[in-house]
Amino acid sequence: MRLPGDIDLGAATSVWWRNVTVYKHTWVKNILPNFFEPLLYLIGMGIGLGYYVGAGIESSDYLAYIGPGLMAAAAMNGAVFEVTYNMFVKMYFARLYDAYVCTPAQIQDVAFGELMWAVTRSLIYGFGCFVVLVGLTFYGYPIITSWTAVFLPVVVIMIGCLFGLIGQLFTASIKTIDLYSYFYTLFVTPLFLFSGIFFPTSRFPYGDEIAWFTPLYHGVRIARAFASGNITTEMWVSCAWIVVVCAVLFALVPRRLKKRTF
Repeated sequence: MRLPGDIDLGAATSVWWRNVTVYKHTWVKNILPNFFEPLLYLIGMGIGLGYYVGAGIESSDYLAYIGPGLMAAAAMNGAVFEVTYNMFVKMYFARLYDAYVCTPAQIQDVAFGELMWAVTRSLIYGFGCFVVLVGLTFYGYPIITSWTAVFLPVVVIMIGCLFGLIGQLFTASIKTIDLYSYFYTLFVTPLFLFSGIFFPTSRFPYGDEIAWFTPLYHGVRIARAFASGNITTEMWVSCAWIVVVCAVLFALVPRRLKKRTF
C-alpha cells in the first residue's frame, strides 16, 4: 500500500517493527521514568509551588493548569529523543540506513517508519503522564475534569508527529553529533519553559504573539482544552497550525535525508 509521498506502508512498517523489536529488550528499564518524571514535576511544581500560586491562573487550580502542559511536553520528549541521538547513531555510525536502502525500501519509507516509531514513543511517554494525571484526579486533585480528555491520545499523536518531523529535519541537516547540545539547549529547553506550561505566555511583552509561532505552545493549548473541556476556536486554530506545519515538514524531510545519505 502506498501513501502520499510515494511511501510504501509495508516497508515503513518494517522499519517501525525493527525499532519495536529492539525496544522490547529494554522497555523494563525505560518505562518507569515515564511515570516518575511527570509525578515529580506535578508534586514539586503543582502541589509545592502551587501552594504559593493559588487558584488564579485562567480560573483553574495550578496543578490542573500545568498537568496537561506536562503531558504535551512528555509527548515532545518522547519524539525528539528518538529522532535525534538515536537516529543519528543509526544513520552515521551503525550505517543502518545504508542497509535499509539496499532493500526495496526507499529513504522516504525509512523516514516514515522512523516517524511512526517516534509517535509510538510519544504515546508511551504520554500514557505514563496520563496515568499520573488520572491517578492524582482520583486522589482528589481535579486535573482531568471533562470527558473530552479521551481525545488526549490524539493530541499526543499530533505532537509526536510534529516534533518527530522537526527532529528528523535537524538530524538530516547536521554532520556532527555534538550539535545536538544546541538543539536541546536553544530549542527544546526554551520550549519547555516558555510555551505556557507553567504560566501564561501573556505575562511576557508580546508573549502570545511570539509564542504563537512556536510548536509546543499549540500542543499545550490543545491538551489543556481537552483536559478541561474548554473547547474554543483558538484550540481548533492550534490544531490547524500543527497540521499545516506537519504537512510542510513531511514534504521536506525525505528530500533532506536523501541528500544526507547518498
